[in-house]
Amino acid sequence: MDFHEFGFDDSLMDGIDAMGYETATPVQEQVIPLLLQGRDIIAFAQTGTGKTASFLLPIIEKLITEPHDKHKINAMVIVPTRELAIQISQVLEGISYFTPVSSIAVYGGGDGNLFNAEKKALTSGVDIVICTPGRMISHLKMGYVKLDKLRYLVLDEADRMLDMGFYDDIMGMVAHMPAGRQNLMFSATMPPQIRKLANTILKNPAEVTIAISKPPEQIVQAAYIVYDAQKIPLVKYVLGQKQFDSVLIFCSSKQNVKQLTEELKRAKFAVEQIHSDLEQSKREQALIDFKNKRLKILVATDILSRGIDIEDIDLVINYDVPNDGEDYVHRIGRTARAATEGTAYTFIADKEQGKFQRIEKLLGHPVNKLPVPEEFGPAPELWTPSDKRPKKKKYQKFKRKPNNPQS
Repeated sequence: MDFHEFGFDDSLMDGIDAMGYETATPVQEQVIPLLLQGRDIIAFAQTGTGKTASFLLPIIEKLITEPHDKHKINAMVIVPTRELAIQISQVLEGISYFTPVSSIAVYGGGDGNLFNAEKKALTSGVDIVICTPGRMISHLKMGYVKLDKLRYLVLDEADRMLDMGFYDDIMGMVAHMPAGRQNLMFSATMPPQIRKLANTILKNPAEVTIAISKPPEQIVQAAYIVYDAQKIPLVKYVLGQKQFDSVLIFCSSKQNVKQLTEELKRAKFAVEQIHSDLEQSKREQALIDFKNKRLKILVATDILSRGIDIEDIDLVINYDVPNDGEDYVHRIGRTARAATEGTAYTFIADKEQGKFQRIEKLLGHPVNKLPVPEEFGPAPELWTPSDKRPKKKKYQKFKRKPNNPQS
């Protein structure tokens, strides 16, 4: 379906054309008409399906074509992370460039000047606010934010927000909003708490389900079964095998991010890290350097697995097995974008084998297991749930000549 078929205002179409949008994705085809009709929606769709444009475009269209109070907050998009707030605000800025619609991103981690700029916009009025729950609650508690004229509410990645403990914050914000607003909730999964939240916030919602996306076929997927102590040496080994221009390594904990980054820096690799303990300015600079290819290796927690659009990544390494198949798809989907080829390696610790087998079940096929180099000592044996768990072999430390690291 061509975007011109939605009948958008000419000023919005100018922005759509400038952004290079031509054909709507399946989630856009289903969500946009329903939002234009005024329906509440619960949509089960993942990052990479085009969901951001599916809610921004009809909200902008309605703000252009319908009367509203420009001195109030008219729409709010609530997201789990600063990074996603920044990305959505950038998309919004692009597609609304030729329209009179105003917007601001509200998220934590900045200095007092940023907070004051947010306060000014929230007080004087702004059409669309993209915010994280904690930051917006901070503004609401100070009494100057009025949501009494809010017309549109979007909860993006609602499952992730609930996992992060934001349920009370979300309900606290909703308590300040008028009952007559239009609501949209996006979630990648359908746990019971999402149904509970939907029943509380949405009114007779239409349900849109986009099947879980599978990794692009051009991604070469492979895995190593290892002991935990073999992971860092194996990362160094993989990075030393060829020259990679862009490598993204995902860890499941901040501690693993810090430890791996420190070890790679000692080995003279050009690497930086992103996790929630870092100041926002440092996180943003690392991400900018990585996007611009000034930095070759970035080690991150799952904060980057959703909602960050980085092109031309050569290699993704899952240092730890993701929690579920959807997170696995999000992580490795950072490579092989825009029809390019990419590689994704997953390091499976002995205790993570069952978790990875559940991921393979979702994928519909096993992921190729590569042999751990002999110089690293014995590795765990592959097992299935029907097998008796193999006895753990004693891990032997090894000595080897270092590979030539990347500069």
